[in-house]
Amino acid sequence: MINGISCAGKNADGVKDAITSEAKNYKLTIRERGKKSETISGKDVNISVEFDDTLQKILKKQNGFKWVVTLFSPEVYESKSIVSYDEAALKQQMNQLSCMDKDKMKPPVDATLKEDKKDGYVIVKEDIGTTVDEEAFWKKLQDSVLNLQSELSMDKEKCYVDPKVKEDSKTLKKTLAKMKTLKDVKITYTFGDKQEVLDGTEICKWMKFEEGKAVVDDEQALAYVKSLGSKYNTVYKPKTLKTSWGSTVTISNGSYGWKIGNDKELEQLKKDIDAGKNVTRDPVYAQTANSHGENDYGDTYVEINLTAQHLYFYTNGNLVVDSDFVSGNISKGNGTPVGAYPVTYTERNATLKGENYSSDVSFWMPYCGNVGMHDASWRSTFG
Repeated sequence: MINGISCAGKNADGVKDAITSEAKNYKLTIRERGKKSETISGKDVNISVEFDDTLQKILKKQNGFKWVVTLFSPEVYESKSIVSYDEAALKQQMNQLSCMDKDKMKPPVDATLKEDKKDGYVIVKEDIGTTVDEEAFWKKLQDSVLNLQSELSMDKEKCYVDPKVKEDSKTLKKTLAKMKTLKDVKITYTFGDKQEVLDGTEICKWMKFEEGKAVVDDEQALAYVKSLGSKYNTVYKPKTLKTSWGSTVTISNGSYGWKIGNDKELEQLKKDIDAGKNVTRDPVYAQTANSHGENDYGDTYVEINLTAQHLYFYTNGNLVVDSDFVSGNISKGNGTPVGAYPVTYTERNATLKGENYSSDVSFWMPYCGNVGMHDASWRSTFG
């Protein structure tokens, strides 16, 4: 076989005649999906035959004693020096084919899963589409013309962009099994003596399928996490306090309270979903408080009354400290902020520094930036 033409039993002149005859009326039929076909003729691409000493070299390689073997397995040769064509013209013919019209190409669609009332989830077969792999098609087209082949099957020669996931995909089958178990999963959040249950039915609504795998839609999962925060976060929300003076006040300002860490909770939630097992846990907090009860500060707190210049410290509901104090100087722009705040940390033997001072203290308890509670040995009176 030389350039796709049977040359068995022929001498050099016979081979030339066979190739010349084939090239003269050459037509390539391109078989496409949808039982469509198109043709490219040799005239359209200026096919010509030019013979040099290539045939003689090929014939000299022939081994007459191998004829029995080659009868069942022919020796195949391809020579670009025999058949030539106008590459630019072939490219133009290729681009003019109906199958190359991008507006008509149907993109491939991966096999995926869909909900089914009876079986929960079922596999939806892929759609192979009609999108041409231009690079592969161009190479096969050149080979076909060079070998004077009469037909080119685009399907057999893999000239299309195929779906990445097919219905027999092992990954997709694993995903199917996972989705069938996921619908029975429950993730239970605890908020003190209250609970919120996220069930598998809701989780399944968040799942999307990418290359055969089930992936959580971050947008929907994050919306759920934020809904928990809206319901259970207490940070920046008003708080009531029955004061040591007897009256009950509402405290509107301040950063004290529970706050779910949206990003980290989303990360943990996705891990729980991926594990596919029931779990009961607290949400991941960016900030915690003392209690989930009626008052998030619980029964251990410092009550500071700026009007009376007096403070009270309660531990487990018991009064431990009862003392006068001096708050920041309002006239100098150092007024003490009003609100409910967490104590950031406690420190022994600290040095407080400002623009015009450096003061050593035995106790330092910041709660609002650079504002905090401390002793003041340089003062003789308080209150």
